[in-house]
Amino acid sequence: MTPVNAKPKIYIPRPNFPEVIGRLESHFEVVHNQADQALTAEQFRLLASQADGLLTTGSDVINESLLKACPQLKICANMAVGYNNFDLLSMTRAGVLATNTPDVLTQTTADFGFALLMACARRLVESEHFLRDQQWKQWRYDLMAGQDVHGSTLGIIGMGRIGQAVAKRASMGFDMKVIYHNRSVLPADVEKACGASWVELDALLAQSDHVMLVLPYSPECHHMIGARQLSLMKPGAHLINIARGGLIDEEALVDALERGHLGGFALDVFEGEPQINPRLLTQKRVVLTPHIASSTIQTRLKMSNLAADNLIEFFSRRQALTPLNPEVLEK
Repeated sequence: MTPVNAKPKIYIPRPNFPEVIGRLESHFEVVHNQADQALTAEQFRLLASQADGLLTTGSDVINESLLKACPQLKICANMAVGYNNFDLLSMTRAGVLATNTPDVLTQTTADFGFALLMACARRLVESEHFLRDQQWKQWRYDLMAGQDVHGSTLGIIGMGRIGQAVAKRASMGFDMKVIYHNRSVLPADVEKACGASWVELDALLAQSDHVMLVLPYSPECHHMIGARQLSLMKPGAHLINIARGGLIDEEALVDALERGHLGGFALDVFEGEPQINPRLLTQKRVVLTPHIASSTIQTRLKMSNLAADNLIEFFSRRQALTPLNPEVLEK
């Protein structure tokens, strides 16, 4: 139990912005890991068990087992918009508030998604390796020939904030036909603003020159893109994932590329990251990046400050700016 009148204790298991840690230190007793020392599961459990609040990242797993070891824990503020590292049902049962950082990374992540699409379609990474390996000896009409982005069809799976931002870039900036699949159809005015229209998933896969995943991960959509779905895609099409790695069956993805069915793929997220399926690393027509879609200094600082704001709001007013399980606050 936290002593009466003592400052709540906040634990930050991964390095963070010094200025954000300074903000938190004016409100809390803060234990941090700025040295980024690798922690065993037991070490993390021990440090978390002594905290009233955590400022987590997507690599910090909060599950039922951890919660049982942390009876004084009251809030986990995730520095991410995704929260598949949280067992939200168990957190709610334990009375632990979960928060995330939506909105502040929308535009930056959409920029990066479009950068991956461009790099994949135009074989940017493959071309650079070709040049650096001194293989470029002469011009050829088909040297590193890729696929057009302008005027092509983009299929977006998941049409939340980020998906809509990608759609606007595609329809307005590159004159692309944009189709999308979502659990629900967007209001007509939102579709018009995005220049996008809803279709069934199989139709999207069959019609798109480029497919981008921008949806949250849940167990229900694990490996939603597998061998069958990949076989529906156009020959030579491209697949881009800026959502979560578990959405794609990576073995089936590599199989489709090696058969020559796909033109290429670009992944910023991976199943089991930071461990990477070694078959992915042997492919040429791919772009692989280490989960950096939101990684600009400005955006990451906004994310960190929003996570800190949630901690400050909770312990000062029993409120939160972006709660994931607000029923905890109601109790």
